[in-house]
Amino acid sequence: MTVLMLGLPKGSLQDATFSMMQKAGFKVQAGRRSYIPSIDDPELEARLIRAQEISRYVELGTLDAGITGYDWIMENGSDVTEVAELIYAKQGLRPIKWVVAVPKDSPIATVADLEGKRIATEAVGLTRRYLEEHGVSADVEFSWGATEVKTPEMVDAIVELTETGRSLAANNLRIVDTVLVSTTRLIANNAAWADPWKRAKIEQLSVLLQGALAAENKVLLKMNVDTDHVDAVVSILPALHAPTVNSLRSDGWVAIESVVDESVVREIIPRLKKAGAEGIIEIGLNKIIA
Repeated sequence: MTVLMLGLPKGSLQDATFSMMQKAGFKVQAGRRSYIPSIDDPELEARLIRAQEISRYVELGTLDAGITGYDWIMENGSDVTEVAELIYAKQGLRPIKWVVAVPKDSPIATVADLEGKRIATEAVGLTRRYLEEHGVSADVEFSWGATEVKTPEMVDAIVELTETGRSLAANNLRIVDTVLVSTTRLIANNAAWADPWKRAKIEQLSVLLQGALAAENKVLLKMNVDTDHVDAVVSILPALHAPTVNSLRSDGWVAIESVVDESVVREIIPRLKKAGAEGIIEIGLNKIIA
């Protein structure tokens, strides 16, 4: 049997990725110390690898495909096929940023002020290219961790990953500039992408993952409405395109369905009831395939 070898990110993205795979229809399980998770699909095998390394192994062909950040593809300079952008991160459905940060009382205010300074970062390649693009020469050193605490005693500035900015603020740091905005990507080895079976399997995974993301924070509302109140109810409902209205066997009644943002449900359900809707049901969604 032909099998697709998939790299999944171990670390900060692991839980979010496992959850997204579950909603896409793939049950992934791994023990605390296991790097070989099980997937309930005989055509898929997976390896848990740090996101920083996945693009290199995909490029080499050790992995057929993988889920990693755009930042690490760029950091490694990997020649891979980018199949899909999957906008999710550790703490939510948003991009992450690599930023230049300095202590709040630092005199460094612009990129030019980094000239001759010492910078600590895990993304050495990204940082050096960024400085080159701005015509700045600085000493960039690799940071093995706890990068936020290295200023100002050890380095003048850091280039660090941030999703919300809270960790930087907690360490009395301010952002000078953004080096790169990054999102999660599904990538493929170029040879695997050229193989008809593997490409079809990767495309299947892509469609289902994007469908799972599209369904995040959305629900399906279903209700019954008498025909005299349809216009009033429909006018309240936001929808992907337009609410679905179907006749019921009972004369003078219709069933209405609409996919809406979960955040608006608490506001519109009382309005729907007041407008004449009955039997309102809220249903969670796993996937929306456009």
